[in-house]
Amino acid sequence: MRRLRNPKHGCPWDIAQDFDTIAPYTIEESYEVADAIDRKDMNDLRDELGDLLFQVVFHAQMADETGAFTLDDVIKGICDKMERRHPHIFGSPEQIKAGVKAGDWEKHKERERRAKNNNHTCLETGTLDGIALTLPPLNRAQKLQDRAARVGFDWPNVLPIFDKLDEEVDELKEALLHPKNRQEIIDEFGDIMFVCVNLARKLNVDSDVALKRTNQKFERRFSWIEKQLATQNIALKDASLELMERYWVEAKTLARE
Repeated sequence: MRRLRNPKHGCPWDIAQDFDTIAPYTIEESYEVADAIDRKDMNDLRDELGDLLFQVVFHAQMADETGAFTLDDVIKGICDKMERRHPHIFGSPEQIKAGVKAGDWEKHKERERRAKNNNHTCLETGTLDGIALTLPPLNRAQKLQDRAARVGFDWPNVLPIFDKLDEEVDELKEALLHPKNRQEIIDEFGDIMFVCVNLARKLNVDSDVALKRTNQKFERRFSWIEKQLATQNIALKDASLELMERYWVEAKTLARE
């Protein structure tokens, strides 16, 4: 990486990069790791982990060039963090004997957040501070709700959430019937999604995983429609909605979904 970034003899593309331009590649590589895991392809997983590791090295090298930190600092930092968060493994004999207790992990993280805030000129002291803005929206919504729930801002059980969902749907319908502006419709739809994430959280369902499964289901069923139309030499653009719906139902039946 140092050779690639060498101002005189390095690669022009690598030299031109900075944290902002590399960040999208880091996110992309993370998703490709997750995809390899989902496909249970160990060869791809090995390669994708290498690509993700390269991203870590890339960022660390750019930081090293400015004197901010080194790759060794990154590795030492995560080792120290894991030791702090696992006193039942790495702590004193008394801590090891006490073992792990429910909620310990979050307590350790909260202490770290407070310590980090104390080291910043502009203090972040809010309950929701520190949740990355760049997280996928579904994941970030769930983390926001989890954090709020820890201080008691949560539904007592799942049933009221259905009422809230009905309320938000009604508000979207009202916005569609009497639109003030486009943003209102976007906001009302966002409210519905946020409530759905809350419902998923209460059901102990990962909303991102649930939506991914539904996406895959849709792909399988739509592919069946295409195949059935192809056997009749009917182009998609020429097929009636009724015919496509019939094959959609057939796909559901065959898959027993």
